[in-house]
Amino acid sequence: MPNTVGKLDGKVALISGGARGQGAAEAETFAREGAKVVFGDIRDAEGQEVETAIRKADGEATYVHLDVTDEADWQKAVQAAIVLYGRLNILINNAAILIPRVPIEERTAAEWDQVMAVNAKGVFLGTKYAIPAMRRAGGGSIVNISSVAGIGQSLHQEPAYAASKGAIRIFTKVTAAQHAKDKIRCNSVHPGPVDTEMFHSAFRDRETLERRLQRIPLGRVGTVAEVVSAVLYLASDDASYVTGSELVVDGGALAQ
Repeated sequence: MPNTVGKLDGKVALISGGARGQGAAEAETFAREGAKVVFGDIRDAEGQEVETAIRKADGEATYVHLDVTDEADWQKAVQAAIVLYGRLNILINNAAILIPRVPIEERTAAEWDQVMAVNAKGVFLGTKYAIPAMRRAGGGSIVNISSVAGIGQSLHQEPAYAASKGAIRIFTKVTAAQHAKDKIRCNSVHPGPVDTEMFHSAFRDRETLERRLQRIPLGRVGTVAEVVSAVLYLASDDASYVTGSELVVDGGALAQ
C-alpha cells in the first residue's frame, strides 16, 4: 500500500471516527501515503474490517475502540500509537454526529449535550492527550474536522451541530496559537455537504436534498475523496507553514 515516496512517510497518525465513511477513507489514504495509522471508533466490527483491508493492501494500521467522549479511551489510543509505533505525529479529530434539524425550542437538553459531547468535547480530549506525545516527538499536525455550519449559512443549520462545529473552529485557532512554540500545527477543515451515510441520514427525502443542493454553486454534494485530500494536505509537511487556518471544501456554498 505505501508509495515509494509517500506524503506521510515516517509519520504516525491517530484518527477518530475511522470505522466508516470519511474516517475510514482517511485511515486508508494515510496508510497508502506511508503513515503508520492508529484509528478508533465505537463500531468495532466495522473498524476491524477496515484494519484488515488496509493490512491486505500492505499498509500499517491498527484499530482501537475509541469513544471520543471518554478520557480513558483517548489515553489508551494515544498510548497505543506510542507503544506500537514509537511516537505520535498526526491527530485527525474526525468523529462527529449529526441529528435531524428541529427548531431551537424543540431541541432537548439531552440531545444538545450529546452533540456537544461527541463533536466538541471529543476534539478537546483528543487534542489534550495528543499534545504531550507530539511535543515529545518534536512537533506534529492536528487537523480538526469542522463544517461550513461552524462558519455560516446559519439560517439552514441544525443549532446543536452548528454550535459544536463553531466551537471546533475557535478551539483550533487557540490550539494553533498556544502550541506553535511546540512546533504543533493545528488547522480545521470545513466541508459542505459530502456524500456520506451521515449526510444522507439528515436528508432522507429528495425534496429536502434538492433544496440543499440549490445553496451550492457547484450544484452537487462533495465526495469523500475531495475532503480527504484537503485533510492529507494539512496533515503533511506540504502545509508546514499553515496553522490556525480554516480550509473550506464546500462547492462554493459560503461564497453566496
